[in-house]
Amino acid sequence: MFSKILIANRGEIACRIMRTAKALGIHTVAVFSEADRRARHVALADEAVHIGGPAPADSYLQMQRIVDAALATGSQAIHPGYGFLSENAAFCQLCAANGLTFVGPSASAIESMGSKSAAKRIMQEADVPLLPGYHGDDQTEDLLTRAADDIGYPVLLKAVAGGGGKGMRQVPDAAAFREALSAAKREALAGFGDDTMLVEKYLQAARHVEVQVFCDNHGHGVYLFERDCSVQRRHQKIIEEAPAPNISTELRQRMGEAAVRAAAAVNYAGAGTVEFLLDTDGKFYFMEMNTRLQVEHPVTEMITGTDLVEWQLQIAANGHLPKTQAELAIHGHAIEARIYAENPEQDFLPAAGTLWRLREPAQGPYVRIDTGVSENDEIGVFYDPMIAKLIVWGETRSIALQRLHQALGDYRIAGVTTNVDFLRRLSANPAFRAAKLRTDFIEQQHTSLFPARDSAETEVLASVGLYLSLAPEEQLLASSAASASPWDLSDAWRTNAASQWQHEIAVGQIIADQEETTISVVHKGRSEYQVDVGAATFNATATLAGEVLTTSVGGSEQGLDVFSRSTGAGRELVLFAGDQSLAYRVIAPDLGTDANSNATGFKAPMNGTVVAMFASAGTAVAAGETLAIMEAMKMEHAIKAPSTGVVTDVFYAVGDLVDGGADLLSFEASAT
Repeated sequence: MFSKILIANRGEIACRIMRTAKALGIHTVAVFSEADRRARHVALADEAVHIGGPAPADSYLQMQRIVDAALATGSQAIHPGYGFLSENAAFCQLCAANGLTFVGPSASAIESMGSKSAAKRIMQEADVPLLPGYHGDDQTEDLLTRAADDIGYPVLLKAVAGGGGKGMRQVPDAAAFREALSAAKREALAGFGDDTMLVEKYLQAARHVEVQVFCDNHGHGVYLFERDCSVQRRHQKIIEEAPAPNISTELRQRMGEAAVRAAAAVNYAGAGTVEFLLDTDGKFYFMEMNTRLQVEHPVTEMITGTDLVEWQLQIAANGHLPKTQAELAIHGHAIEARIYAENPEQDFLPAAGTLWRLREPAQGPYVRIDTGVSENDEIGVFYDPMIAKLIVWGETRSIALQRLHQALGDYRIAGVTTNVDFLRRLSANPAFRAAKLRTDFIEQQHTSLFPARDSAETEVLASVGLYLSLAPEEQLLASSAASASPWDLSDAWRTNAASQWQHEIAVGQIIADQEETTISVVHKGRSEYQVDVGAATFNATATLAGEVLTTSVGGSEQGLDVFSRSTGAGRELVLFAGDQSLAYRVIAPDLGTDANSNATGFKAPMNGTVVAMFASAGTAVAAGETLAIMEAMKMEHAIKAPSTGVVTDVFYAVGDLVDGGADLLSFEASAT
């Protein structure tokens, strides 16, 4: 076994690998970019080496710098984690050329499976079922269009070198094909340096089921059963579970044996995942093989009682597989939910900011959290916005679902918009609980997963007003510590009248124009108040103990966790009430300052980079025409014209970094 390894990655996977390495007595070396200088994985490592700027191309993709760091620290092996260089054959070869062990498969296996088109040909020879599609070298637009027409719509465009949903587009009909092809090729070229595409038949009600395989260098291979990864947004997984629900023993065995055949076809060694599409008729089709550890590997560990990173290290050290197929068995059910900094209400746009409050569920035998961030860490624009992986186990799927729902409800995150509320609704969704899974599950269940806001939010706003009235920092905001005069206090005291506060609240994230609500609070005695929220009036009671606000508004009593901080733009509040978290900003009084002259501009929906700009000052455009494209954290977002009009000014160019909420351009709608 190795005595020292370098981990060529960051975030939660780097921390997760270190956990196993430390348990085995292996010394760990971290590498870090300028943006990660104070990151958790750096603090956890025994040694750390700075390798470049914040962009992955300047740091985590710098192969020679990473190899040099390994040699300089006396490391014997490099574990690539997932993403970045984990499936890069050239990096694998560079490690070997410098006498370093690459913890993963051989370069030839990576090359064989790294190209989706080449992998399809190999799988066909290995008798692994394939979807109808085009996997050829001719990449002319006309030929790809004809291929899609011949296959029949809907089709799926996939970058042959891609992964994580990047360079992938579902195309519903011929009219949308060419635009989708351009976008997929552009995204693939930016992400992988290769815009070669394949076209496949899109199965509309299929499930995404993948099989975990492990092989050693001594001719042995096993499968550690399957995971269902059907619940996705933007072709990226957000919920994974093992074993896959409603899979018969016979089908499980056939899929597992097909996965092992796929691995054997390329003389595979190490951890790999063979991904299949499972149709409603029980037939399954090979999609791709990931030649690395998967993000969702913890659910397999939970049901098999294994440590897959330990297996990787043993096999990389030329050891034998720790278990035979007959020794592997399924125990219980595990589910993983990916906690992301993103806004589900805005098509899952990634979010950035500081995690100024982070409380996690309690960990134990049934709840595991894999994370790479701590409170006060920054979620930036250079890397994937995943905050953590929440993994739960239960004796049955039903028990695991209950534990998942409870653990999600225990999360408290302030500073960025997250998908926690969405995941909690998802975990309670009747169709999800009934395991009616398919790759378009979110689209099919959109109405229940994105319910319309109701009057309950007005009651929450009343609670906001009560909190602002009770919070000491609000009451004493304008007071002078050196003054003894009551006239210097800001406690809403009034001569011969009840105390009264008035607050203006902006709802939600500050990345677009906000609705403002005026809240008035009248103190009627002791803990009794009258609260006006717009046209609604409530008689209420309220007490505040630390960050816990207990209120009775309109006869409805509840306890809320309230987090508050001062910012340069005012006071920011995050309330956790029931199944939802709500973010608010207190609006400063209007003292007659000038209004924002760019209020009519098109604002950046997120922090990111301008990757395309199709307009300039004076450009006349039609409704729905794409004006600009931004990219951040593996995702593109198109800014489109809402109506026919003219672009009057453009404020950024291709390659510029833009803050969320900044005006990208100004636009004047036509008179009609």
